[in-house]
Amino acid sequence: MNGMESIHVTWYILVGVLFTGYAILDGFDLGTGALHLFTKKDVHRRTLLNAIGPVWDGNEVWLVTGGGALFAAFPEVYATAFSGFYTAFILLLFMLIFRAVSIDVRSKQEGTRWRAFWDGAFAVSSIVASLLIGVALGNIAYGVPLTENGIYHGSVMAQLNPYALIVGVTTVALFMMHGAIYLVMKTEGELNELIRSWIRPTMIFFFLMYAITTLATLLFVPNMTEPFKQNPLLFFVPLLNILAIANIPREIHHGREFRAFLSSCLAMVALMALFGIGMFPDLIHSNPNPEYSLTAFNAASSVKTLKIMLNIALIGMPLVLAYTVSIYWIFRGKVKMDNMSY
Repeated sequence: MNGMESIHVTWYILVGVLFTGYAILDGFDLGTGALHLFTKKDVHRRTLLNAIGPVWDGNEVWLVTGGGALFAAFPEVYATAFSGFYTAFILLLFMLIFRAVSIDVRSKQEGTRWRAFWDGAFAVSSIVASLLIGVALGNIAYGVPLTENGIYHGSVMAQLNPYALIVGVTTVALFMMHGAIYLVMKTEGELNELIRSWIRPTMIFFFLMYAITTLATLLFVPNMTEPFKQNPLLFFVPLLNILAIANIPREIHHGREFRAFLSSCLAMVALMALFGIGMFPDLIHSNPNPEYSLTAFNAASSVKTLKIMLNIALIGMPLVLAYTVSIYWIFRGKVKMDNMSY
């Protein structure tokens, strides 16, 4: 691999790292929303909101940063994705906005109907946002009909194909499991016991969808398995994923919630690595004409631009990491309700 190829691969990995960071951090926010209506008491629902209240907006910084990196490093991919999936991305944006509004205004009034409406809005927007993220990943992997110039014109109904929907539901299941583990770590007492009872069902839901997605990928997206056939050493990635997921119930059983959360994070890293390895070098796979795919090489900015942006990223990434770590350190521990709570 020469120097020019190395910079392209570096940016491919960097964009993947940013979106993986978003999936891990905002994943438990969205998972909390998906589980929100399983609690009935007002104080319990407020506790769930306050478990993510100090961090949810900071978590979305990773999405903004990932989008900015994609625009700078692979502008053709950015243009194709945000034009071809325009309706889906606008709907996702509305869901994220609606979720934010729900968190902020839900406790502004004490009326039962008022709070019930915003509780429903919080749950629905979280589930739909998770589903849309998964559907987008499913379409990117399965492939969309690109022209020779890398242009995609597709309808929303075409994007809701069976494989994309399977990946979408799997994403919802993953975020629900991840959110339940985070909430066990952040709550105590009666609510903690209730949330502990969610761990097993959410894990079963995720395991079932993970198995279905794996089978569907083997049958309908065989190009995702080619790198693993060519390099058997890469098999350690799915093995790591399975071991990380299997470790979650063990850590929960022993009361080590933080270790269980780390295992969940590691599982998500492995899942994103599986996706990235399977896709490489494609960023948007073209189906039925693979030669029209947008890759890390044919859809990238100039080498000079990539080098300049890499220097900026080396300065900016530590700042984002420092901000994230400091926020989580400040708001560590169990949720305590006070007059400043949501």
